[in-house]
Amino acid sequence: MEGILPLLVAAAFWIATHNGFAGTDIRTRLVAKIGENGFRIVYAIISIITIMMLVRAWEGAVAMPLWVAPAWLRLILALIMLPAFLFFVAGFLRNPTAVGGEAMAGQQVRGIQRITRHPMLWSFALWALVHVIGNGDLASLIFFGTFAISAFLGMPSIDRKLAARSPEAAAKLRAETSILPFGAIMTGRNRLVLADIGWLAPALAVIGWALTLHFHARFFGVPALLPF
Repeated sequence: MEGILPLLVAAAFWIATHNGFAGTDIRTRLVAKIGENGFRIVYAIISIITIMMLVRAWEGAVAMPLWVAPAWLRLILALIMLPAFLFFVAGFLRNPTAVGGEAMAGQQVRGIQRITRHPMLWSFALWALVHVIGNGDLASLIFFGTFAISAFLGMPSIDRKLAARSPEAAAKLRAETSILPFGAIMTGRNRLVLADIGWLAPALAVIGWALTLHFHARFFGVPALLPF
């Protein structure tokens, strides 16, 4: 259990600053005092410090195995990372400054937002869950689980901020999109239009996914796939 307590503290700090700080009235009060750009600078600095704390605590924690993911499961996890890459790239190309539906107010629902209004957050959530299951140790459960929790909490948080700022736009967005991928499509509130997504986002996602699989062991010290 060595090093787990500092990791828990860093994880709690991350969630508090990203979901309890940026997603509450504290943000509104700070923006009123220092402006939107000032808040973004402060928030960026806090984020950098917090992620450094998390990474350092994770590296210092002794791995305590909880389960071992077999080769076939790691293959499934690797395949799940492909839609994670697609959500990230398509969401970034749609709006590089947005992590969710917040920046979609007043815009026509197109592309990846037909599938989910929070593609970026879903990419982080899938990435985190894949690594929780694939690593199977306590430190990784806390480290990657922190990002999964933060992403899932961030989705309704962004929806609430948009509703407070622009109720009509938020209502329209909720009517045409869903948090759950394909939710709006399955309930008939939207439809899948692959032409909206285009070819660039899927192509970049496949390239990024393939390069990550190939170089994962070199850059992160652990192969993404195990031999069968």
